[in-house]
Amino acid sequence: MRLIALTDIHDNASSINRIGRQLMEADLVLVAGDITTFGNKKDAQRIIETLYNYNQNILAVPGNCDPPDVGLYLRELNISLDNVMREINGYYFWGLGGSLPAPGGTPNELTEKQFENILNSLSKQIKEPQNLILLIHQPPFNTRADCLYGNEHVGSFALRRFVEQVQPLAYFTGHIHEGKGIDFIGKTVIVNPGPLRNGGFASAKLEGHSIKVEIKTWS
Repeated sequence: MRLIALTDIHDNASSINRIGRQLMEADLVLVAGDITTFGNKKDAQRIIETLYNYNQNILAVPGNCDPPDVGLYLRELNISLDNVMREINGYYFWGLGGSLPAPGGTPNELTEKQFENILNSLSKQIKEPQNLILLIHQPPFNTRADCLYGNEHVGSFALRRFVEQVQPLAYFTGHIHEGKGIDFIGKTVIVNPGPLRNGGFASAKLEGHSIKVEIKTWS
């Protein structure tokens, strides 16, 4: 099963066209949030319809810069993975939108306690963690994915504890534009492809209980 993961499109539909061939070759496209920049349903529609030009198999979560209308639109299309579990070809996909409070405030934010409560509920649903793939806008604490310039880590403690305990197969994230890279928490691969509008996206191949991931850049 081939995946393309992207994040932080921030209204830039032209960046999607730059990876059209890779999108067409994927079995599933994962979108890890910030589809818009404080946009509305119409803005989200423009982005999702551009993705649909290349691939109809999409799962997405809203980011902290996506107002409620964006999340509702994803649910209308039945492509939302926001606190939803879906089984595809023997793999379990679960996602969560929003982020920890950001400087200046953004429309879709959660506290550490809210993350913890949601994750406690999720834990009861998990049957095969070795086949669980997470799509979460907020990265976990203390990996390359949550590292700002200056080596300051701004990820979620609750999300890190969850990954340490459950050990899902993979965790695709975004939010921190500077946090582009691949890292691990135990056996779990943590992937922040960087903002698509800046050229970053990830290509992954699932086979059995293993995953191979590569971060790429369009040019």
